[in-house]
Amino acid sequence: MNRRIMTLVAAILPVLLLGVIGTVVTVPYVALGPGPTFNTLGEVGGKQVVDVQGTAVDPTTGHLNMTTVSVRDGLNLFEAFGFWVSGEHGLVPRAEVYPPGVPREEIDKSNQQDFKDSEGNAEVAALHFLNLPTVVLLRKVGDGPAKGILEPGDELVSINGAPVAAPKDVVTAVSSQPPGSQLTVVYRRGASEQTANIVLAARPDDPTKGYLGITPGEGARPPMQVTFNLADIGGPSAGLMFSLALVDKLSPGELDGGKFVAGTGTIDQDGKVGPIGGIQYKMIAARDVGAETFLVPAANCNEAKQRTPEGLRLVKVENLTGAVHALEDIEAGRETVGCD
Repeated sequence: MNRRIMTLVAAILPVLLLGVIGTVVTVPYVALGPGPTFNTLGEVGGKQVVDVQGTAVDPTTGHLNMTTVSVRDGLNLFEAFGFWVSGEHGLVPRAEVYPPGVPREEIDKSNQQDFKDSEGNAEVAALHFLNLPTVVLLRKVGDGPAKGILEPGDELVSINGAPVAAPKDVVTAVSSQPPGSQLTVVYRRGASEQTANIVLAARPDDPTKGYLGITPGEGARPPMQVTFNLADIGGPSAGLMFSLALVDKLSPGELDGGKFVAGTGTIDQDGKVGPIGGIQYKMIAARDVGAETFLVPAANCNEAKQRTPEGLRLVKVENLTGAVHALEDIEAGRETVGCD
């Protein structure tokens, strides 16, 4: 009897040990997979994802979904194996997503800033495409002479009497003056135009040049105001879909003809569409929510066509103009340029 018990224990012990190790020991990998998608023409939390105030907005239907990649960290052996065999997830070394020595908070903050920048680029690209006027707005006021005087959202009207028409005008006006110089800045906050005299400090990277501590950017001319209402999303890859939603809302008709289109891609203020990571997972996410067409940055086409989910049509885009024309072709039933 004792020998039988010992034999049973000897057989079960390795299984129990494997179970403990598999659930307790974590692996140096993260799992990437399909993340949530958001219809940029729709609502989230009772608010429009792309909210336009102060001007007429054209009614829209259908879907222009932005897509995301999920990242699952802290995996144990069993979880990692499960994701690996799922067919819809991939394992990558954790160091590729969370570089060693860089605090998680710093990485998250950088991703959030990338997302914020993509919103600004998306707005400007759409306004330029539609030939709508823009103004120079303060995106950020950091530690510097302007702190406590100027605020994010202020519209810059002139500096030392010279009109401000573009962000580069601000950079030129400030950097052309030595530290200690006084600048007269005319700005508009809400409906009120105000004037401030600000003494320049030395620029941190070049002490011979003046420094205000501000980050200027472009935006819609008041009273029009554009707000993007998505939180807890990082990275720059929503830019293209944000721009398309804004173009759709500010122009007559419907870009996609009410169809279900999803996509991804960074965008700069000139409307150029750039590549992103995790294209295969974003395509799966799009297919799973019902998308029929997926807009792919040209630089991602080779990867995308090798892993296209069944039933999803790929459309290659290089810039905002091309993306708009592609949607118009889809609406009219014409052929589009794929990733062949």
